[in-house]
Amino acid sequence: MSHIVVIGAGQAGSSLVAKLRKEGFDGQITLIGAEPVLPYQRPPLSKAYLLGDMTLERLFLRPESFYREQDITMRLGHEVSAIDPAAKTVTVGNDVIAYDQLALTTGSEPRRLPAAIGGDLDGVHVVRMLEHVDAMVPATTKGTRALIVGGGYIGLEAAAVATKLGVHVTLVEMAERILQRVAAPETSDFFRELHCSHGVDIREGVGLDHLTGIDGRVSGAVLSDGTTLDLDMVVVGVGIAPSTGLAEMAGLTLSNGIEVDGLGRTSDPSIWAAGDCASFPHQGTRIRLESVPHAIDQAECVAANMLGAQTEYVAKPWFWSDQYDVKLQIAGLNTGYDRVVTRGGEGQSISFWYYQGDRLLAVDAMNDPRAYMVGKRLIEAGKSPDPSVVGDSSSDLKALLRP
Repeated sequence: MSHIVVIGAGQAGSSLVAKLRKEGFDGQITLIGAEPVLPYQRPPLSKAYLLGDMTLERLFLRPESFYREQDITMRLGHEVSAIDPAAKTVTVGNDVIAYDQLALTTGSEPRRLPAAIGGDLDGVHVVRMLEHVDAMVPATTKGTRALIVGGGYIGLEAAAVATKLGVHVTLVEMAERILQRVAAPETSDFFRELHCSHGVDIREGVGLDHLTGIDGRVSGAVLSDGTTLDLDMVVVGVGIAPSTGLAEMAGLTLSNGIEVDGLGRTSDPSIWAAGDCASFPHQGTRIRLESVPHAIDQAECVAANMLGAQTEYVAKPWFWSDQYDVKLQIAGLNTGYDRVVTRGGEGQSISFWYYQGDRLLAVDAMNDPRAYMVGKRLIEAGKSPDPSVVGDSSSDLKALLRP
């Protein structure tokens, strides 16, 4: 009987094993995860779960009964220590497990502050896994003084939740503006104003020099401009890195993640990869996406290809971020944009449309689901509406979808 082993029990891993059964695979499936809990949603961790609005059980992607009924062997709370591609085995504790095909859905890891500047002090948190957020809960209370390092979406979402809980938040971003790596100045301006209106102290063009501590616990920070802060906790939101340690150990080709072809196959024909950890061909280049929709879509495509489908994965990038009462929805990738068109919506809604020449690349829509939906469909269809029409808030967006 054929045996498929999947390493990484997150969104991609759970989606992949479910798709294998849905596609009719009747062989053995083993899903291995380092965390001792069922595969769960990560986005709500730092929002609804931290706020106390979502229980642990509601985080789970599927109940335990699903994996039992689908005859999927779960090895949770176990680290894989080795992969032997020649013998087609993985080592988990004292067990050596043979596979016919292997999928790596190992996800990504949060970047941490170096110990040399205080990154190993108690009270310094990252936001990625259940245990990280559980560690934050006791400290995230009214009156706490927090420093958030990093003005990307991770840092801004953490700032929004902490502020809702009554925490006094200072956020530092080394770049000239928040979201500089991922968004236009217009989007940065929108979220800066939003956070400042909720009392967040945003300092741009300022980095962290080092943290100070008392008895091993963080107590303050010295910023790059010499400013000192008294603190009770620190949240580090300086990005994530693909988890490629096992792939490197197995001798697989790496390129900003585990390099896969259009089918999701690595440099070893019996090993596949999907999700945050994988870099794949996209429109003549190679990219790696960090989003839930991508993790699901690529994992399901890889599952089908492991069973012989031979279907090229075509990414349809979209993302979202919830901050206070604002829902940001992003369609497309804005890489290479040279023009941004602003479209006002109803009430507090607004959207920013990214163009490269006359070609529409991406849309950032704040509390404007219609703009997001239309923009996403246009981008996926390869259509680029006249920027002057897009910028006219009185024009009918849906009309842009007509042939």
